[in-house]
Amino acid sequence: MADIKAVIRVEHPDIVLTETVSHDASSTVKSVSEAGTDPTSGKFFYHIESSDFLRFEEGLRNDRTIGEFERVTETGDDKAIYSFVYTDEAKVLSPVISAANGVILDMENDGSAWTLTVWIPERTELARLWDYAQRNDVDIELLRVNEYAGIGTTDAGLTDSQREALLVALETGYFEEPRNATLGEVAAELGISQPAAGGLLRRGIKRLVVSSMIDDGERPD
Repeated sequence: MADIKAVIRVEHPDIVLTETVSHDASSTVKSVSEAGTDPTSGKFFYHIESSDFLRFEEGLRNDRTIGEFERVTETGDDKAIYSFVYTDEAKVLSPVISAANGVILDMENDGSAWTLTVWIPERTELARLWDYAQRNDVDIELLRVNEYAGIGTTDAGLTDSQREALLVALETGYFEEPRNATLGEVAAELGISQPAAGGLLRRGIKRLVVSSMIDDGERPD
């Protein structure tokens, strides 16, 4: 059966960080796909770009979806990685996607809305997202959907090591929110170091994105 790569636009004032990015119009937010959630603390990690981090953090303090935040590290003049703990008021799509055995590959803010790129093993599982949106008054729009052969049955440009790492991570619950396995546990299952496992997962996810969303003439080397 073909897997699904879907690009979805969702909008609701209580989707996490919406109030913050509305307060700081210069900010952009992207998930740190290789970090996900710290299972012991419930922290979620994001790449943040802003021309004024003081204004961005002022927005965080007044954002009812954020309980705690920390600027973990700065990665450039206007870039940093933050960790967040959500409040009970936050509307979070990642558990819905995890329940469908899916993975959020990318999440980026678009003004008051968010664009999610998700991988789901079966098209019918997309219905879970629309059910959640209807119950929670979330505006949702399917922008694009691609079918492609599953991780286990296509190379998609994947090496054998990348495919094995992705399958082990999926089976152990590494991609779930909150995670049921750490990167160290995935590495132990693979019999390799934690940095090596992280590299395989990042490169494997990049290959899947390239193979399913970019035309042959546009693909990078």
